[in-house]
Amino acid sequence: MFVVDTNILVYAADEDSPFHTRCLELIEEWRKQASPWYTTWGILYEFLRVVTHPKVFRKPWSVGKAWTFVDTLLASPSLDVLLPGERHGTVAAEVLKSLPFLSGNLMFDAQTAILMKEHGLKRIYTRDADFFRFPFLEPVDPAAQR
Repeated sequence: MFVVDTNILVYAADEDSPFHTRCLELIEEWRKQASPWYTTWGILYEFLRVVTHPKVFRKPWSVGKAWTFVDTLLASPSLDVLLPGERHGTVAAEVLKSLPFLSGNLMFDAQTAILMKEHGLKRIYTRDADFFRFPFLEPVDPAAQR
């Protein structure tokens, strides 16, 4: 069980990326597997923000094309979206207290990390080295694997 981060989805969508083929292959593999894998609504909305933004994405997508990508992911039988539960506030307080350096842009990653901790997940597929700042996570860079 693992979480897929925004940048893996973006690379899978960006045909010009040197990581495109690897990330797209992984997503297609995960979509076919029986074991569960996860994302968050925050990750999905960040994907939508990046791929539709003309100053961020080289060839921005229409919101319709971007949503089709997300909708296809969500149709994967083994994919689930992590949601905050009753313990979310308690877990958030524990993480924020134990990692007082968190601030600014790291808060978005903290939201993902907190959801993962709340649901007992450790592994996240990402190219974002900031996830190494969360000692309870196991970041995996699929572009570094082969």
